[in-house]
Amino acid sequence: MDKREDSPPPNDEAIIDDRDPERDSNMREAATELDEDDRLKPEFVRDVIELAEAGESEAARERVGRLHPADIADLFELARADERPMLAAVLGDMLSADVLAEMNDYVREELIDLLAPEQVAELASELDTDDAVAIIEDMEADDQQAVLEAMEPEDRAAIEDALSFPEESAGRLMQRDLVAVPEHATVGDVIDRLREDTDLTSDFWEIFVVDPMHKPVGTCQLSWILRTPRDIAISDVMKREQTLIPIDMDQEEVALRFQKYALISAAVIDKSGRLVGMITVDDIVHIIQEEAGEDILRLSGAGDGDINEPIIMTIRTRLSWLVVNLGTAMLAASVVGFFEGAIAKFALLAVLMPIVSGMGGNAGTQTLAVTVRAIATNQLTASNTLRMILREFRIAAVNGLTLGILIGTGTALIFGNPLLGIVIASAMLINNLVAGLAGILVPVTLDRFDVDPAVSSAVFVTTLTDIMGFFSFLGLAVLSGLTAMS
Repeated sequence: MDKREDSPPPNDEAIIDDRDPERDSNMREAATELDEDDRLKPEFVRDVIELAEAGESEAARERVGRLHPADIADLFELARADERPMLAAVLGDMLSADVLAEMNDYVREELIDLLAPEQVAELASELDTDDAVAIIEDMEADDQQAVLEAMEPEDRAAIEDALSFPEESAGRLMQRDLVAVPEHATVGDVIDRLREDTDLTSDFWEIFVVDPMHKPVGTCQLSWILRTPRDIAISDVMKREQTLIPIDMDQEEVALRFQKYALISAAVIDKSGRLVGMITVDDIVHIIQEEAGEDILRLSGAGDGDINEPIIMTIRTRLSWLVVNLGTAMLAASVVGFFEGAIAKFALLAVLMPIVSGMGGNAGTQTLAVTVRAIATNQLTASNTLRMILREFRIAAVNGLTLGILIGTGTALIFGNPLLGIVIASAMLINNLVAGLAGILVPVTLDRFDVDPAVSSAVFVTTLTDIMGFFSFLGLAVLSGLTAMS
């Protein structure tokens, strides 16, 4: 689907010295707009916006024209929401398909709303299918249909086919443009086709070898083809072992396969085993970052956690989880109510009990984070779950005992009450054991029932550690006769 024309191959002289003074100058000047971490400098962002506001369009375009598409995308993200339409109008065609592909989802949606369907269709047609789908998939149904109708039939068919697959699946992620050759071809046949067929995609690292049913039977890197005599059969050069991606596989599973097998690209197959597309590592890097951040944010109930997300959406997401946490906090507080009389007799209990519950919550969060990550990366499976539980139990026992000794000794010395020290030390040990077990059992159980452990685990673990922290400390205080001695 990529319509960008290939640049002509360099001649021998260009290979020896391909320096372009104008290009080198632009690169040096662009470098001055970035800080040591390759981020746009605040003064540059401010200068461009001020030039645009002052109507000095040419000056603004000249400064922005030296930037990489990813940096232009950053410029829009760093500008205020009310400044972006003006900036888009000034930059005009600099707001290219490559820039949109690099842009934050929420910012891109804002800008696409300003464009006519024909403009969006033209931009999408310049991109690979996966990037075009990322632009179109979140549009309103009517706007999406208008854009599709404005596209060329071939491009429209590819987009509609991709949209027919579930979100975050390999079918949405894959590129349709690839190079596939029959297994009976020779290396010379392949080289001739790569040179002569102008309709082939220009960006690929390996070719796929297919049988007469168009099922992949192997892969061959371009370097192997270049170093092999022309008369050798491609089937003698190719690697038969390959990782095939089912078209309906979740993108997180796809990323794990790329990570596990160190893939550069992989073939995507339909339910009949036919080659229908490929996924490349540049898309996977984005997926790995997206999925890792998503799990962390879900643990905290912060939603997407995107600073460009509309405020109303952010409030709605965070408030819903805060309401849930309020309910669990009231449940934990009800446990304290059972011991109201004991606390009234020995007020020092009210001072110390938050320490027990708080430390238990921290310990549970540590175990929970490790477990959710292990589940997400397929490190924790049915075959090693019991070993993992025993491991976390031992860790919780050692940590609980250590913290119990520290807090118990300190309490006994500060308040001159050895029995109070023993009670809080015992409660600390008990709550850490509960925290360690809850931190692994809750997400594992949720995962067994096909519930995302990153979404719901934190609420359950926090509630359990709060309840057990209050109950163990106050219960032991009553059982030991500590309150009767006051």
